[in-house]
Amino acid sequence: MRTAIDTNIISAIWTDEPRADAVRTALLRARDEGSLVISPIVYAEISAHPRATAAFLERFLGETGIETDFVVSERTWREVANRFSRYAKRRRASRGGLPKRLLADFIVAAHALTQADRLLTLDSGNFYKRDFPDLRLLAF
Repeated sequence: MRTAIDTNIISAIWTDEPRADAVRTALLRARDEGSLVISPIVYAEISAHPRATAAFLERFLGETGIETDFVVSERTWREVANRFSRYAKRRRASRGGLPKRLLADFIVAAHALTQADRLLTLDSGNFYKRDFPDLRLLAF
């Protein structure tokens, strides 16, 4: 079982949010069930975290066993393009009534869909249900 990790999971642990203990437990459980991976977008996002020096980041990834998929498949990029395009059409039709989503969110989700078995995230909202209903989530 390969679990993709969302940025908000790592951020919650690093900032010791109220749910940090539960998040750590879920991360360790996912690791016990298989491998852990982040997309290059998640790597870039966590690199911008205030605590993230290069040494801190690499130590954390090594200690948790999280690998980074720096090579993203063509299939993933096609999923991103198709799903972001559908979202953009819906958003234009709603005249801004739909919440604005970042392209990065679509890349993280498409990476998890095509290059992992599931996504561990704190975002259990409508975004995944509407734009990635076929993505298996481990959400809080």
